[in-house]
Amino acid sequence: MGASLAPRLPVTTTEESRMAPTAPHFDDPLTLALDVIGPKPNATRGEPVESGKVLFSDAHSETGVWECTAGAFAARREGYRETFCVIAGRGVLRNEDGTETQLAPGALVVTPEGWVGEWDITETVRKVYVVSYTEPRAA
Repeated sequence: MGASLAPRLPVTTTEESRMAPTAPHFDDPLTLALDVIGPKPNATRGEPVESGKVLFSDAHSETGVWECTAGAFAARREGYRETFCVIAGRGVLRNEDGTETQLAPGALVVTPEGWVGEWDITETVRKVYVVSYTEPRAA
């Protein structure tokens, strides 16, 4: 049997450990009610509307669920990178060099800091995402 990947931390039973943060979660990100953010101001085709809900956010990262209706829009990653998994919908993520990544349920994608491209959504896309900031944000 291989070595455990879990960190080897001491077990603490002090009052301090009982006050540790809980693990935020969404029971079902596929059916979660999202907050409407609004139309994408940089749409290049159609009238895509985005919605989302943040699960966790701190100075270094943000995790949540995001959705966007059909349409196309330019995108750029400045000051952060994003890892996401598509859980519903279809589309194409077009890189600046013209290469494409198909967006469909199960697609796991990383857009690194400095990435430039276009989202072309043909069927409302919903993703679970983690954004990691290259510099800490103010609280």
